[in-house]
Amino acid sequence: MHSPWERTAAAVGLLDATGSPQPTIFTEMSTLAQTTGAINLGQGFPDEDGPVEVLEAARQAISDGVNQYSPGLGLPALREAIAAHQRRFYDIDVDPDRNVLVTAGATEALAATLLALVEPGDEVVVLEPTYDSYTAIIALAQGRLVPVPLRAPDFQPDPDDLRAAVTDRTRIILLNTPHNPTGTVLDAAFLDLAIELAEHHDALVVTDEVYEHLTFDGVRHIPAASRPGAENRVITISSAGKTFSTTGWKIGWLIASPELRDAVLAVKQFLTFVNGAPLQPAIATGLALPDGYFIGAAATLEHKRDLLVNGLRTAGFAVTVPSGAYYVVADGDNLGITDAHAFCHSLPDLAGVVGIPLTAFVHPDRREDYRTLVRFAFCKREGILEEAASRLAGLRV
Repeated sequence: MHSPWERTAAAVGLLDATGSPQPTIFTEMSTLAQTTGAINLGQGFPDEDGPVEVLEAARQAISDGVNQYSPGLGLPALREAIAAHQRRFYDIDVDPDRNVLVTAGATEALAATLLALVEPGDEVVVLEPTYDSYTAIIALAQGRLVPVPLRAPDFQPDPDDLRAAVTDRTRIILLNTPHNPTGTVLDAAFLDLAIELAEHHDALVVTDEVYEHLTFDGVRHIPAASRPGAENRVITISSAGKTFSTTGWKIGWLIASPELRDAVLAVKQFLTFVNGAPLQPAIATGLALPDGYFIGAAATLEHKRDLLVNGLRTAGFAVTVPSGAYYVVADGDNLGITDAHAFCHSLPDLAGVVGIPLTAFVHPDRREDYRTLVRFAFCKREGILEEAASRLAGLRV
């Protein structure tokens, strides 16, 4: 007889019909890339190292003996750097001792937050397509996921859909901006509406902002915590992996009021306890890099985006050009694609490239509108993207 958790997990695709763990779409497609030798534009990790100053700071910290447990909140140097970062880029005042918690990446911050604050049956409103870990963590917390659809081709949320989704049963409005997988960047008006609805229904707003420095075409990231009414109601989550090309380090953080921060800490300490001691001062170094680094990182990715977009369009895809993050959504309807999941499994043979079907980020009951859409990552070396674009340009379905 299945436990309540097993029934919940099976319902959201975490377990297969036999009760065995179901691999994530990222594991599935990255394995396919390895076995076929295809170019992996599926999983969103860079194939180039981050800034030398950050890497050298990690080496120095290891040599200096920063190799044991760090404080439960994170090393003071990193918490202070996070607070300084918020003031520098967003004019947000943060107390590093009362408001900041260092975590094992943004994923742990999200997990600890939802496990700490969601009671069984509480509703969590998310933007859909939804990064797959949100679905899993909400299930672990025994909450109920309520979607706000992002519809092709622009993937902008409809304020009326948000109004309809948020009720007195809502505990958390979980927003991701810049958004994975669509590249949408939420504007101030939508953030203001989310905070207004949260206040009216006594809910919280949690924002996943891991791509905060990766925006394009003059679009700027706006943190929800910078908006009116955010104090004591917004929990900000971010990480270093995307900004500094150190995804394997898993150094993230959470910023919240002392009461909310401590509630999350109560759970986090029984997940990883602490992590990445010598990597924390290295990320503190990164957060203090000159503006030129952050501007240059975004500009480089914008160029890579355009390179891949051109290749996809040459292949016959209709493309939604993203304003942030490092993913492009391509529509294969013109190519006769009717099942993105099946297409992505055949794409290594067709073109020597791997992508991710957008249906992987959508509940099975709502996949029809996304069945022709594929997400490709452009956080790869320019030469790799040029080769992928060339292969895709010769695609014949």
